[in-house]
Amino acid sequence: MSNPEWLKNAVFYEIYPQSFCDSNGDGIGDFPGMTSKLDYVKSLGCNAIWLNPCFESPFQDAGYDISNYYKVAPRYGTNEDLKHYIDEAHARGIRVVLDLVAGHTSIECDWFKQSCKVERNKYSDYYIWTKGWDRASTNYRTINGYSDRSGNFLINFFYCQPELTYGFYAVEDPEWQLPMDHPEVMKVREELRNIMKFYLDMGCDGFRVDMAASLIRGEKQYEGLKILWHDYRTWMNENYPEAVLISEWSIPEKSINAGFNVDFLVHFGLPGYTSLFRQEPERVPNSPYAGQGKRSFFDRDGKGDAELFVNEVLDQLDKMQGKGYMSIPTGNHDFGRIRQGRTLEELKVVYTAIFTFPGVPFLYYGDEIGMDYVYGLKSKEGGYNRTGARTPMLWDDTEKAGFSTADEKDFYLPLGEKSSRVSVASQEKDPNSLLNFTRRLIAIRRKYAALGGEGEFHPLFVRKNTYPMIFERKLGNERFVVAVNPSAQPVKGEFGVPGMENAKLMISCGKINLICSSGASVIEADGISAAVYRVVND
Repeated sequence: MSNPEWLKNAVFYEIYPQSFCDSNGDGIGDFPGMTSKLDYVKSLGCNAIWLNPCFESPFQDAGYDISNYYKVAPRYGTNEDLKHYIDEAHARGIRVVLDLVAGHTSIECDWFKQSCKVERNKYSDYYIWTKGWDRASTNYRTINGYSDRSGNFLINFFYCQPELTYGFYAVEDPEWQLPMDHPEVMKVREELRNIMKFYLDMGCDGFRVDMAASLIRGEKQYEGLKILWHDYRTWMNENYPEAVLISEWSIPEKSINAGFNVDFLVHFGLPGYTSLFRQEPERVPNSPYAGQGKRSFFDRDGKGDAELFVNEVLDQLDKMQGKGYMSIPTGNHDFGRIRQGRTLEELKVVYTAIFTFPGVPFLYYGDEIGMDYVYGLKSKEGGYNRTGARTPMLWDDTEKAGFSTADEKDFYLPLGEKSSRVSVASQEKDPNSLLNFTRRLIAIRRKYAALGGEGEFHPLFVRKNTYPMIFERKLGNERFVVAVNPSAQPVKGEFGVPGMENAKLMISCGKINLICSSGASVIEADGISAAVYRVVND
């Protein structure tokens, strides 16, 4: 299956809508506020937006519990506001991808309320119910005693998220498990297609699918998932060929071969991402790795290892066979900020790698200025330990950070201590700021195809428990060499790439020297440094 051409040099910006920009003074971000910031998103160089769920919801899981798929949540505005937002984004050359919660709804969804009834109706089999209320379902998470219907319903995540029925690939208990081709199952599959069509016709450019691997149950689940997602992908290719499907799966070889265009490498699934960025040391409050001696490769202690991640990337690229793209994001709404325990200068080194790695990069709102995780917050709308990564965008240095005119007590979440805040306004004025460094990185990535989704990836100096990391990106006659040293210690690495003596330094942070002689090249890197070189073959 083909991928939309625009994905080759796409750079996404993820927006958590309730925390981005409030236009009406109620303390919650909304579509008019987001629309007013589209020029800012464009200034970053991002040409696509992933918007977290914006549909009607009781917000027991921050909008990932949808009660009406066909209506925008009133806190954000109206369907017309969403349409206007998409149109204005398109006018600036920015694509908009919506978050599609395909596997479950809210218990407040009318479909589920109807399904709870004892009397048979259209929605009785929209959800997965066991036969009897006291029947054990050993392999599945269920809720019983919720309604007069004699059965337990399966849940996908929280108790309030009943699982929609897309069928069992291999039926184990025919009393309550429906096969994938059952007529009642096909109704749900068609309902999801109708939802997708509704927003694609509105102008959206595709979907990021929440919990994409959860829709089929039973033995040989993956075989069923391939059938399901290939069906939707084929339909989209035929009717909306420029639209994308992005999965929350975190095993690209599986998701891409199941029909998706993009999949994330994040904190679950494969372990490489965590080993690179997320094994926070003891100095990070509440670190799960405290006392274990584990360190991210991108940590100033210099005790990490990039080999696991690089081998993982090479393996996934080989198994994807060019059918789609992986994504290595700065972060997202489901785990702590990448800033945690790092300085802004350290983040420059991190971003040098992220925006030159293969695949499609995603920039989480606020990461471009180094927003930090806010500790000590109460859980908000099912956020729990994720809440501190969902705080309002820091636009300026005023008391309310330019987010809203509301009283701060009415803000969706607190801003955090003023002494630790960063802001767009202050970094705009500083040519050496993280914000402007990120802009330059993105501009270089988008200018040169070798750094985009199609470019080859070759490790040049990657050794176990050793710094720096040096790799090559190549496509046709374009060739780039990237070197990063996140450790605080000076290091050096030797490699061989023809033409390095003519290499042009494109961007750097910290101090790095390139020494070329006799066909070999040596990078001498001071602590906390990185560089991108373009190899020019005159």
